[in-house]
Amino acid sequence: MKNHQKVALITGAGQGIGLEIARLLSLKGHHVILNDIEKSLTDDAVKQLIKTAKGKVLGMSGDAGDPITILEMVQLADKEFGRLDIAIANAGITLYGDFWEYEFVDFMEVMRVNMAGSFFLAQAAAQLMKQKGNGGSLLLTSSVTAHQAHKNLAAYAMSKAGIEMLAKNLVIELSEFGINVNSIAPGATLTNRTAMDKDYEKTWSAITPMGRPANEIDIAEAAVFLVSDQARHITGQNLIIDGGWTSISPSPY
Repeated sequence: MKNHQKVALITGAGQGIGLEIARLLSLKGHHVILNDIEKSLTDDAVKQLIKTAKGKVLGMSGDAGDPITILEMVQLADKEFGRLDIAIANAGITLYGDFWEYEFVDFMEVMRVNMAGSFFLAQAAAQLMKQKGNGGSLLLTSSVTAHQAHKNLAAYAMSKAGIEMLAKNLVIELSEFGINVNSIAPGATLTNRTAMDKDYEKTWSAITPMGRPANEIDIAEAAVFLVSDQARHITGQNLIIDGGWTSISPSPY
């Protein structure tokens, strides 16, 4: 189906990259269900988007690493719109820690939110897409840490590498139903969170070939392309968005 009004679900969309993805999709006329674990962020994001949205915007707060919450989000799409065309697993957490002292509880939490959250959103969304018979697009959020080592991020990097393999493996399961699945791997990106580090932009500008870290729009525009009709024949791929950093990989430390 070409150029119809689609229904998109984005997790981790209360702020940052996820919110910008939701904004771009809503400006294109698609209906958007956005999620964040913090209700205040979810509510504020909806209020922001409805001012300019050309489609409907709904919010649902909850833990995107919880299979029950994931199922409820997908069911909301079915109840309100009768379909789901796009699902973007953007929610994730970063828990830094020295390998020698990293705690089991932190390791499991990173895997639960990043890997299990991505896996079970893909599963629930694909099941609804298969049932409706209209195809669809899945997008998973990885990181450049899946490709180049970063200090104190062994567990996080492991989770992101797993997400990329998930996207590749699901080609086997989903292609016959017209569902494509890809991942994006953002590099250093200016967001509300990274802006708290006063040296972040200067540090990454100095070591990024394009001369600056990404901004939220840089990542969001790439994400929106991969779930668009123009990318229907792209599947099982990972797109690194890092201004060339992984080509030379100088350390920020």
